Amino acid sequence: MVRTLINVEILIVKLNFYLCCMSLNPDDLQNYLTLFCDPEPELLQRIDRETQLEVLMPRMLSGHLQGRMLSMLSKMMAPKRVLEIGTFTGYATLCFAEGLAKNGKIITLDINEELEERVKGYFKASEYGEKINYRIGNAMEIIPSIDEVFDIVFIDADKKNNGNYYNLVFDKVRSGGLIITDNVLWSGKVLTKINDTDTANIHTFNQMIATDKRVNKLILPLRDGLFIVRKK
Repeated sequence: MVRTLINVEILIVKLNFYLCCMSLNPDDLQNYLTLFCDPEPELLQRIDRETQLEVLMPRMLSGHLQGRMLSMLSKMMAPKRVLEIGTFTGYATLCFAEGLAKNGKIITLDINEELEERVKGYFKASEYGEKINYRIGNAMEIIPSIDEVFDIVFIDADKKNNGNYYNLVFDKVRSGGLIITDNVLWSGKVLTKINDTDTANIHTFNQMIATDKRVNKLILPLRDGLFIVRKK
């Protein structure tokens, strides 16, 4: 009888927790989390605002909460070298720059020539401009030519090539270094039976990382999902 009561109590607690989670408004939760993290630097506020107003597909921008997470990881690692695959408007680049070691630098790659002047302007306005090596071109062609050892790699480009980027950079990451991949939850589509190409590619990539015994790994359900991998 006592055991039955305990099981019922556990069930009630789980049900209440489930109902509480179901009642959470994602926007309200996002606002709450943002309220209690570090404020967004002024330049990043400007980049966010102008990206939302003037650039196609502004949702690709990391934004306040994820940006503070990337900044925190960078500050914890104090990286000498960071590689970013997918610059977009430079928001995440500047977040990583906040934690760079004294003589550190970031190489950031993007294929979109139309955003080049805008992004260069943002980097020039930043205190980290001289530490950022911004290159326009095909990352699949550029990465093999880079002779560096990286502390952090951030993959945030075309999703079909996530696995290719991961394999290209793996031997260039030091032991203990991080490979971070964005958008691995794909707006929750990875949990559905949707079989579009991007969702299938992302799910395949996630499975590949899950079975990679050379790394420690976890997915943070922050924004659209960050897969954080630590090379052993």
